Amino acid sequence: MNRNSLTTAVIAGIAGVAGIANMASAVNLNPDGLGQVLIYPYYTVNGSQQTLLSVVNTDTIHGKAVKVRFLEGYNSREVLDFNLFLSPADIWTAAVFSLSDAGVGTAGPNDGAGILTNDKSCTAPTLNESTQGSLSYVAFRNFAYTGTVADTGPTTNARTREGYFEMISMADIVSPSALFTNTTHVNGTPPGCGANGTKAEAAFEALGTANPAPTGGLFGSASVVNVSTGTFYAYNADAIDGFTTTQLSSPTGSLSPSLLQANTAGPTATSFVFNNGALLTSTYPGADPLSRPVDAVSSIFEAASIYNQYENNGTAVGTDWVVTFPTKRFYVDSGTYGMTAAIPPFEELFGETTDGHSCVIVGISIFDREEGTTTPTGCGFSPCPPGQPPSSVCLETNVITFDQVGTASILASTLTSNIKPVANAGWVNLNLLGTTGNFHDMLPASNLNTFHGLPVTGFQATNFVNGSVLVNGVSNLANYSGVYRHRQSRNCTNGVGACS
Repeated sequence: MNRNSLTTAVIAGIAGVAGIANMASAVNLNPDGLGQVLIYPYYTVNGSQQTLLSVVNTDTIHGKAVKVRFLEGYNSREVLDFNLFLSPADIWTAAVFSLSDAGVGTAGPNDGAGILTNDKSCTAPTLNESTQGSLSYVAFRNFAYTGTVADTGPTTNARTREGYFEMISMADIVSPSALFTNTTHVNGTPPGCGANGTKAEAAFEALGTANPAPTGGLFGSASVVNVSTGTFYAYNADAIDGFTTTQLSSPTGSLSPSLLQANTAGPTATSFVFNNGALLTSTYPGADPLSRPVDAVSSIFEAASIYNQYENNGTAVGTDWVVTFPTKRFYVDSGTYGMTAAIPPFEELFGETTDGHSCVIVGISIFDREEGTTTPTGCGFSPCPPGQPPSSVCLETNVITFDQVGTASILASTLTSNIKPVANAGWVNLNLLGTTGNFHDMLPASNLNTFHGLPVTGFQATNFVNGSVLVNGVSNLANYSGVYRHRQSRNCTNGVGACS
């Protein structure tokens, strides 16, 4: 039996005796959808769409203090964050919307996104900074990409309209405490949020390091909805469990906590990754400025290839792929994180060679439904941008279209790359291993496990447009939409043997 098989067999035996509960001691992507951190790979308000979102606390004993952070799609600069305080067994919901569509902004380059909620769970600050009639909302901010650390991407408010978001558990809320009393619902309403959330936030900050570490148990989902066209693209958030063994309390208006703060043993972080049935354990030390705890998070998202389908038939059927790199900013954003060169597995600093971009070269293999195939030559994507590397994706949130009659995106995205498919329907292998001279190799873990590829998440969205269908003489809207998570393969090597 080889070393890798022996390790897997031993782990399986231990799991049979002790259970897989020990998975909580390392960063892992929980296949059951519960965790301490939730990654929502996409939001948009383009094309008269809204993004509806929810987060659920399945813990019926403890509340949760959660950092909610929205990140724009070019360089993952923050456009809004706030603290959310969930009661035991609580659910919080909100909607991200276009300011101009709601009549509180002017359509054009200065039109941005905002968020609103009628949920009673405490937030700090509360989401009622502005009002228009009966509508209370908070507009997304552009300060992070136009201020003292401005980057080379677009500078208008329109940049806030599309991206992704994350929720990070900072601490459990336990009884007895003023925070628990203030934030736990009584007859449907928390009694002590305070004006603009100040009372709940003050109780949270007063506890400081006395806040207990979060124990997980969150799950979430989001839906991109267009009421007028009858489309509904719904997905589940990715759940990271075992992210932290310490409390990560942070006041409002802070970039902390972030995915940089993964910890499972002091300043280090260990990840558990399943690869072809084997459980790989990789530890990333905090002392090395390059091999950092965030690499543990990247390793659980690392993919050598992602696979999914497409359908396209003129304007009747269309497909978009959302391809989001949830940790990319920690490897390429020199303005925020201070690196002087891109950190592997990424190739370019944001804006290093192309304004508003940080490109990575990928491979594209397209197959129709009858095994017909093609591998694009030249730039792969069309049209070929001047000066851009061949077959490259260049943003932190990317939308790939499959379009034979134009470049329209069914998600109305402005963050698009277009693939010319081999037929009206089929599947694609998007290879993320890179090319000679630009291999996408993560820095090795302490045990020399080295993952190859890119940390990625996302989904395929497909829409079927039937127009108006007569049923018993009545005209009915008959559009249908679906979402399918990307499938992926992994690639790991080890300089002294098999990955383990």
